[in-house]
Amino acid sequence: MAVKAGYKQTEVGVIPDDWDVSTVGAEFEIKLGKMLDSEKNVGVPKPYLGNKSVQWGRIDLSDLPTVPMTRADLEKYRLRDGDLLVCEGGDVGRAALWNSPLEECYYQKALHRLRPLRGFDSRLMVELLRQWSDRGLLANYVTQTSIAHLPREKFMGVPMPVPPVPEQRAIATALSDVDALLSALEQLLAKKRDLKQAAMQQLLTGQTRLPGCHGEWKVKTLGELFNFSGGYSASRDQLSNEGHCYLHYGDIHGAKKTCIDTGADFEDIPKLDISLKQISPGSLLEDGDVVFVDASEDDAGTSRHVVVVNKNGLPFISGLHTIVAKSKTDELAHEYRRYCFQTAAIQKQFSFYAVGTKVSGISKSNIPKLTIPVPSVPEQTAIAAILADMDAELAALEQRLTKNRILKQGMMQELLTGRTRLL
Repeated sequence: MAVKAGYKQTEVGVIPDDWDVSTVGAEFEIKLGKMLDSEKNVGVPKPYLGNKSVQWGRIDLSDLPTVPMTRADLEKYRLRDGDLLVCEGGDVGRAALWNSPLEECYYQKALHRLRPLRGFDSRLMVELLRQWSDRGLLANYVTQTSIAHLPREKFMGVPMPVPPVPEQRAIATALSDVDALLSALEQLLAKKRDLKQAAMQQLLTGQTRLPGCHGEWKVKTLGELFNFSGGYSASRDQLSNEGHCYLHYGDIHGAKKTCIDTGADFEDIPKLDISLKQISPGSLLEDGDVVFVDASEDDAGTSRHVVVVNKNGLPFISGLHTIVAKSKTDELAHEYRRYCFQTAAIQKQFSFYAVGTKVSGISKSNIPKLTIPVPSVPEQTAIAAILADMDAELAALEQRLTKNRILKQGMMQELLTGRTRLL
């Protein structure tokens, strides 16, 4: 295939004629950090960054450990403003710039420290590393033992495109602007989630009452409100794209929302090709049923659940490791059920009744003992409407964040290959 005029074919792909090809080792000084050895390390304890501290485009300074360092170590491993840190193991290539949020900090051997030798923009290098990671381009340079590693010698030999310095800066600035937008959206999303959590805690416990809502709340056990039954045991291997909708406990653990709609979510719901004659009535899900998991790898996960929206009455089978709650009364509005099991108080009760070591579980005999405050149905509906509006706002922000992430990916593809020129 012919290369477009003004471009050339190179080992890093098609790039503009005025771009060069170099290697990471030619453009950057690469140094591994301090080896951690509790028996050999001596000196003054100093904070250091490990692999987990370096996330894509940011440094996580929470819970920084310390390591004893000699005077020679202090000179050799002290970070400077603008140092580029790259993960040597784990998520190989994950990178972020050190912008001196602490007056003094060091780094361990799980990280490569890069400093430009010929003026290559380190911000642009972060973007190249992200692109290489996304495309798996570092796989040929990784040493695989129990976990992946990127040895310094191999890292030095990785080929890279080198645009002219002014264009490097222009590309890096454009991508940094998008990163700033993404960061602002992520922060706004986190703030809105916190506000929703606070609103739930206030509204679902009666600490804050809505205008026009009066009267005392009742306290009910879940056993007074629901009948409980188990799900049908089928493994992931039995699921396919054909048959009846099937709710696997793993899909509850992985759900981002607390309801599942057989209409809106039909295509994404796994299917089980089985005769309904083999399914007990208690395992067939109806509109308004609440489905809890009966096992989790941690106590916090024992309260995971979804509310079923099944207005079209499709056959929907609750699966392995689930507990199905079917209404005895009409005291809980369907919309309210999406929120009322998310308070700290009821999650604490789930943790109290959870048993197990590696896996925590709650039984059908214990879940009916849990208690929940129950306002009048009109107040439930009003509370649910407010929280649903907050959910809609969160969903819109998440969609906007996703679109901008896709935009960033497209920009990277255009700018890092020179298809689109900024200068």
